[in-house]
Amino acid sequence: MAGILFLFFSVITAAVIAGVHGDNSTDSSWLLKVKSELVDSSGVMENWSPGVNACSWNGVICSNGQIVSLNLSWAGLSGTIPRELWRLSSLQTLDLSSNTLTGEIPSELGQLQNLQILLLHSNYLSGMIPEEIGLLKSLQVLRIGNNMLSGEITPAISNLNELRVLGLAFCQFNGSIPVEIGNLKHLTSLDLQNNSLSGLIPKEISGCKELQNFAASNNMLEGVITPSLGSLKSLEVLNLANNSLSGSIPVSLSNLQNLKYLSLLGNRLSGQIPIELNQLSKLEVLDLSRNKLSGTINLLNTQLKSLTALVLSDNGLTGTIPRNFCLNISSMQQLLLARNKLSGSFPLELLSCSSLLQLDLSDNSLGGELPPFLDKLESLTDLVLNNNSFSGTIPPEIGNLSNLESLYLFGNRITGRIPVELGKLQRLEVIYLYDNQMTGEIPTELTNCSSLKEIDFFGNHFSGLIPKTIGKLKQLVLLHLRQNDLSGPIPPSLGFCTKLQILALADNKLSGSLPSTFRFLSELSTITLYNNSFEGPLPSSLFLLKNLKIINFSHNKFMGSIFPLTGSNFLTALDLTNNSFSGPIPISLATSRNLSRLRLAQNCLTGSIPSEFSQFTELNFIDLSFNSLIGEVLPQLSNCKKLEHLLLKNNQFTGVMPLWLGSLKELGELDLSSNNFHGIVPKELGNCSKLLKLSLYSNNFSSEIPEEIGDLTSLNVLNLQRNNFSGPIPVKIQQCKKLYELRLSENSLTGSIPVELGGLTELQVILDLSKNLLAGEIPSSLGNLMKLERLNMSSNQLQGDIPSSLGKLTSLHKLNLSNNHLQGQIPTIFSGFPLSSFMGNDHRLCGPPLVSCLESEEHGKGRLSNSQVVGIVVAIVLTSTLICLVMLYIMLRIWCNWRKVSISNSDYGIGGTDQNQQKKESEKKWAFKGEKWRTGEYWKMDSLALVTSQDNKKSPSSTTSCILNLKMAQDSMEHTLV
Repeated sequence: MAGILFLFFSVITAAVIAGVHGDNSTDSSWLLKVKSELVDSSGVMENWSPGVNACSWNGVICSNGQIVSLNLSWAGLSGTIPRELWRLSSLQTLDLSSNTLTGEIPSELGQLQNLQILLLHSNYLSGMIPEEIGLLKSLQVLRIGNNMLSGEITPAISNLNELRVLGLAFCQFNGSIPVEIGNLKHLTSLDLQNNSLSGLIPKEISGCKELQNFAASNNMLEGVITPSLGSLKSLEVLNLANNSLSGSIPVSLSNLQNLKYLSLLGNRLSGQIPIELNQLSKLEVLDLSRNKLSGTINLLNTQLKSLTALVLSDNGLTGTIPRNFCLNISSMQQLLLARNKLSGSFPLELLSCSSLLQLDLSDNSLGGELPPFLDKLESLTDLVLNNNSFSGTIPPEIGNLSNLESLYLFGNRITGRIPVELGKLQRLEVIYLYDNQMTGEIPTELTNCSSLKEIDFFGNHFSGLIPKTIGKLKQLVLLHLRQNDLSGPIPPSLGFCTKLQILALADNKLSGSLPSTFRFLSELSTITLYNNSFEGPLPSSLFLLKNLKIINFSHNKFMGSIFPLTGSNFLTALDLTNNSFSGPIPISLATSRNLSRLRLAQNCLTGSIPSEFSQFTELNFIDLSFNSLIGEVLPQLSNCKKLEHLLLKNNQFTGVMPLWLGSLKELGELDLSSNNFHGIVPKELGNCSKLLKLSLYSNNFSSEIPEEIGDLTSLNVLNLQRNNFSGPIPVKIQQCKKLYELRLSENSLTGSIPVELGGLTELQVILDLSKNLLAGEIPSSLGNLMKLERLNMSSNQLQGDIPSSLGKLTSLHKLNLSNNHLQGQIPTIFSGFPLSSFMGNDHRLCGPPLVSCLESEEHGKGRLSNSQVVGIVVAIVLTSTLICLVMLYIMLRIWCNWRKVSISNSDYGIGGTDQNQQKKESEKKWAFKGEKWRTGEYWKMDSLALVTSQDNKKSPSSTTSCILNLKMAQDSMEHTLV
């Protein structure tokens, strides 16, 4: 009997064992199938082989001979999730997290009825959550976040009655939070962060009575915060940050007595902070920043005894900090109240927060002096008080804050010197004092702060030398001393700050040459030295600085070649304006393919633009003005498609204006002035629709101004003066509605001034059409240019009246209409302009400042016409000619008679009777010829002159009465003969 029983149990045992081994064998075959569908680049499944018990395989856990857990997290697996996993019916835990798996979540996983934990997070899974997930009745943990899953959260999740943890964060889920979420009675953690969820927070969430962690930050949730959250008594973490929630903070949140973390930052919450929040005695972190909260701060650390961090920045809070804010036994470590409207002086109440590590009161309206007891905050690591109105000096007691790492006091009204006590702060890494009114020298003791990484003293009145021991700051990354009154040379020891990346010494009174030790600044990326008095050639060793990105040495006295600055391949900006650099532009500059700003103006550079500039595809600003560059503008620059500013004025460039300029769609400023360009302005320039300034003055451009200029509708400044342009002013220029400066003077433009110019109502700086050949009348439409300050139309051939509409130009302070053919009355509003504004208009203009029009009219009546003047001139000439001929005839006759008398005297001798008789005959013959006798006098018919009679010829005046003085001439002749 015993033998039979033994045999029976042996058979049963064998059968059971065989059955167990048979199930295990089946599971192992499916696992091998799973292995074949995954890419195991790390060899985690290397020991998965048929000859080895599956329970010993990596990641496999068995219980009672059955596979209950498969953990292949962080295994470096790729591929898709094998659908054959559903065959592992005993599986309770499946963890494939933190791999690079792609594809969708297989719906077949819903058949794993024993599954309790499903971890698929941190992969690259896509698609939607399969509804079959709702079939996993035993599931307690579901974490599928940090994937590329999308779509709405399926309501089927509400069927997971045993679910404790639901992690759907960092995906692309949209839609609203399903109201069915409230059915998960045992849920303790709900993580929906960083999705695109919208809509309201469902009030049904109050059904999750065991919820401890609710995080839905960084979504697009809106509406009010449902007060039903106040019923979640177990809640410890509530994070609703960075949504669009509005309304006030629900008072019901004060019921969450277990709450430790509350973050509502980055919403649109308004109203006051509920004073009831002081009841949250276990609260450790409270962040209400970046909202629209108002009112005063009514939170007290005396009640919030567990509070370690209070962040209320970026609101509209007013008033001061409550007096009893802190306890001496406070555990507060972080107090951030920046960017509010807090006022008053520095809150002395904060000095009781002895455990404070970070204090940020920046960007408020706090004022007064900083208290001398700041060293009571002995644990302080960061003191941030910038952008207030603090005044007075920096308390030397700050030097006792031995743990201080960051000191931000910029943007205040602090005066005085830097306390030498700051040199004791061995842990100090950052000190920002910029935009204050501090004076004195930079103390040498500051260089004892061996941990210093950033120094920014911009915009003060520091004077004296840069400390010679600056090189002791081996950790220094940023040194910003711009806009002070520092003088002297750069200390050579600065070159030993080998970690320096940013050096800004601009706007000082520094001088001397650059130290050769700069070659050790191998990490330097930005150096700005502009507006100083540095001089001499650059050290050739600067070529070794291979990480330079931004260089600005403008407005100094440097000289020599710029080659030492071209050693870096990473230059993005190079500004050497207003120095004395000479020689050609180095070709090596072209190795910086990312160069975007190149300013070399006002130097002594020679040669041409290197053809290698074609490699500057990122260039948007180039200024080579005021040099001695020659040659043509090379077509290689046409590759600079991002060019916004092209400034080449005051050089010796030649050739025609390149057609490819029209292909620079981003061009906003083009200045080719004062060169030797010639030819036409290409119509292709009209394609530069973003052009704001076009200046071509002082060249030899000719032909007509192209109509396509009118296509430059964004143009603000157009300067074409001093060229050889001819033809009319193009009417299409009226389309440049944004013009505020228009200069077309000193050309050979003809025709009339277009009426359409009156439509350029933004013209303000000047309208200059002077020194052309413009004719016709001044269009009355120019009276619409109400903003115009200067108008010059002098030296043309304009005619007609000055339009009365110009009287509307009330902003005009300079006017020149001289040297034209204008007439009529000058508008009274122009009476204050000088005479020179109207001279040279053929005396036809009248009214102040010229003569009044009434006086001008009277003068006009007495004034002869042109034809009358010509007639009078002709008459005078003819009359004068006739008189001269008559006088010549008379003198000839006198001479002839004299000859006769002489002959007669010679023949007859000299005798008294004969002489008297001859005299009388002669008087009758010569003196009275052509005269008519009257009583006592006679009229001389030829000359109309009054002459005395013969009877009075012995009077003393008788010899002077005749204009021709014939009698005197005769007497004189007789006397001479006698």
